[in-house]
Amino acid sequence: MTTDLTALITAAREADVVIATAESCTSGMIAAALTEVPGSSAVLDRGFVTYSNAAKMEMLGVQSATLDRVGAVSEEVAQEMAEGALQHSNANLAVSVTGIAGPGGSEFKPEGRVCFGLAQRGTDTQTKTIDFGALGRQNVRAATRDEALALLFNAISR
Repeated sequence: MTTDLTALITAAREADVVIATAESCTSGMIAAALTEVPGSSAVLDRGFVTYSNAAKMEMLGVQSATLDRVGAVSEEVAQEMAEGALQHSNANLAVSVTGIAGPGGSEFKPEGRVCFGLAQRGTDTQTKTIDFGALGRQNVRAATRDEALALLFNAISR
């Protein structure tokens, strides 16, 4: 893990940032990493583990039309997940992840593809996709967690 979690929590506390996570392929790894730091309860409001499409829709308000049009592994769904995490929490910063950790994938959505969303109250939601490659399920999930933590840290440190 490259992001200094203590620095992230300290920076969030100093900036009055409250975080929510919306996780699919990581199943709570991002929230779990944040809570390894004593005092993280001051800045982590909640984590949504929305592995199924039904959970994405029910817990975060992801639109079924979006899922039907582009599939769960897409920047559009990552955006709706991050925005839904803000709407359904007391957070002012949310990160989301949805991807294919493996094994498997397709020619259009290969193993190791992960889409990220970063939503902050009062700003436009940012999205991006990273193709980590077929690193193996555990490594894709760890790389996804690390990238999400770096996105949070960068957003807080601006």
